[in-house]
Amino acid sequence: MKKQKKSVAKEVKENSERIEALIRIVVFIVSGTILLVWRLFIYILIILNLIYTVIFGKRLRDLADIAEVWNTQWYVFQRYIIFLNNTRPFPFGKLQRKISRYEAN
Repeated sequence: MKKQKKSVAKEVKENSERIEALIRIVVFIVSGTILLVWRLFIYILIILNLIYTVIFGKRLRDLADIAEVWNTQWYVFQRYIIFLNNTRPFPFGKLQRKISRYEAN
């Protein structure tokens, strides 16, 4: 009887791991697509910030903050996809704003 309970518990755990892996595939496709499109927008902002800095001699903090939000989401996404964390990335989880603090020099 005990052997049967252990095998049932083991089977349930294996099935839940499979389901979680399948969910991660869906999250990978949806979140990955959103983040790749978002990255193109961020590249445009990076170029604008670079040009602005060259011309006016100071950085645009708001553009840097927007880029930091994307950077944070990309980090959360990678940690989830490679099974380091169970926190789902945007749009399946909470949109985390920053993992670091921007400091103007």
